[in-house]
Amino acid sequence: MRRTKIVATLGPATETAESIDAIIKAGVDVVRLNFSHGTHKEHKARVQLVRDRALACGRVVGVLGDLQGPKIRIDGFIDGKVEIEKGQAFILDTEYDSAAGTSSIVGCHYKALPEDVSAGDVLILDDGLIELKVTRIEGTQVHTEVMVGGELSNRKGINKRGGGLSAPAITDKDKADIIAAAGIGVDYLAVSFPRDAADIEYARQLMQEAGGDASIVAKIERAEALVNIDEIIHASDVIMVARGDLGVEIGDPNLPRAQKDLIARARTLNKVVITATQMMESMRFKPVPTRAEVFDVANAVLDGTDAVMLSAETASGNYPAKSVAAMANICEHAERDRNISQSKHRLHTEFSHVDESIAMAAMYLANHFKVAAIAALTESGSTALWMSRISSGLPIYALTRHEKTLRRVTLYRGVYPVFQGKDLTNSHEANKTVVEKLVSEDLVHKGDYMVITKGDVAGQGGGTNSMKVVKVGDWIAEDDDH
Repeated sequence: MRRTKIVATLGPATETAESIDAIIKAGVDVVRLNFSHGTHKEHKARVQLVRDRALACGRVVGVLGDLQGPKIRIDGFIDGKVEIEKGQAFILDTEYDSAAGTSSIVGCHYKALPEDVSAGDVLILDDGLIELKVTRIEGTQVHTEVMVGGELSNRKGINKRGGGLSAPAITDKDKADIIAAAGIGVDYLAVSFPRDAADIEYARQLMQEAGGDASIVAKIERAEALVNIDEIIHASDVIMVARGDLGVEIGDPNLPRAQKDLIARARTLNKVVITATQMMESMRFKPVPTRAEVFDVANAVLDGTDAVMLSAETASGNYPAKSVAAMANICEHAERDRNISQSKHRLHTEFSHVDESIAMAAMYLANHFKVAAIAALTESGSTALWMSRISSGLPIYALTRHEKTLRRVTLYRGVYPVFQGKDLTNSHEANKTVVEKLVSEDLVHKGDYMVITKGDVAGQGGGTNSMKVVKVGDWIAEDDDH
């Protein structure tokens, strides 16, 4: 069973029942709504379609809403695009006519740009294709010299090498989108360009005020975020290694090390991590990935990422289902490496919660005994999350009656949602029900050993306090768990 989860972005290529069925059957675990595009009505319809088709396919699929954030852009050109050459002068003017740009000057809607930059700074446009060096500031004009030229068209993004643009992470559009996301019932909300924990906490506050309870994803794409990374991870439920804008700000050669460090740090702090951006980019137009893309996805898996993400490949590409299937195939092959089923996670750490201690003990036992599966009866999914931080080749089944918890765990590496709606009144009945449920779904078989974790009180989140080893097919004694 594939442990690494797949996030696929929805768009024109995946808006029919047939296309949704195809990506679900190919292995998608979570779908992404990109709030940079589309209306709230369109997003709501897509989510309903996904949930209907997932039910029809017998799968649980989570939903991630991704906020646009403060994307800083130039304005437009008279002819839609211009050619600028290395060495020439080029001006960005925050008061210039928004549709009158030429090969020497263009407007910029971000009014604070002259205050945020100074002579010597390097501005990156169009995701790194154009580089401008600031020479001087004159009022609303930022004068630059072109370092890397080329074609520049309307509304291309601007980044500052090394970070430092002061635009707030949550825009007015984001606030409206958060209200819509809460109404849709997304399971995850991704915050673009956060600088610190305060940005994450503010997004969570807005989500809760809107009546939602989505887990919060911090997209790491600013250089400042790397400086504040621990506080951001602690404030978030998930981080996303958003390699596009992050690469522009810190330089692409620094990305591989940053990705490895971010994945490792998130796992150490018991948080989920997604690796994203151009992972299978060539599959927008071709039915097979390049070898470089195969290596890219596999290396993220070997580093321990919980999930890998597809963007344009499934939103607007020609081969959305094939992209998901190819990514799933790469993940499965990478997971055969024995090194990633070994773990020293928190080996010398003192645990502060009973349920966390049970989770760690269960995984240690499972990794050192002939166990076929781990089953966690869970309300919130926390025990399954802690378990998934331990490298292992064993499936972790999160059994819960809560639909939101089922969808939430779709993002956790090696965790599989299983609906369990029976009202369990005592420990013996719970053990028996878990075994019968997994046997009925052909997930464990007679003679298999399995580990079961649960709490004494049903319905109490964070109450996991017991663990039991059972052999499938044997009578389960009504003694205390041990």
